[in-house]
Amino acid sequence: MLITHDTRCALDTVVDLVNTAPEDDASPDALPDVGALEDFVQNHEISDVGVLSELDLSAVRRIRGRFASVFAAPDARAAAALINDLVAAAGTTPRLTDHDGYEWHVHYFAPGASVADHLAADCGMALAFFVVAGEQERLRRCEAPDCRRAFVDLSRNRSRRYCDSRTCGNRLHVAAYRARRKEAAG
Repeated sequence: MLITHDTRCALDTVVDLVNTAPEDDASPDALPDVGALEDFVQNHEISDVGVLSELDLSAVRRIRGRFASVFAAPDARAAAALINDLVAAAGTTPRLTDHDGYEWHVHYFAPGASVADHLAADCGMALAFFVVAGEQERLRRCEAPDCRRAFVDLSRNRSRRYCDSRTCGNRLHVAAYRARRKEAAG
């Protein structure tokens, strides 16, 4: 599957956005205020965003939950319905652009769109490409029991199970190794 630069950026953005949500009632929200949203926008180089407000923060949190539902969708049909709703509500207006030194690429948000509509349109379309390509199963959640972070499995054989093999994957492999050694020592 060919993934263009702008699609990859949108995928990274949507994964990071979904992962800002609290994992449970005791976890903090990684988008607690407008300043955190401004940092998120800047860190992900989201273009054409004006002054952000509490309304923007609230709208971004709402679409974050809707994107989380895409990662939890049981099949392509369910994912497609969720993505269609997100993209339609954003008032998608595809247009070619070559801003900030990047080659020609497509933006799906309308000029002057809110940050929430911008994210819904561009990130929604990036996820749509995976459904169209028959690759919806690559939109995953970490299989570590104490982690449910979202990620996109871009491995060649669709075998990635953890959001980060150095943390979640390694921790589980070490735990399994210790359990085997303990059982063998018996």
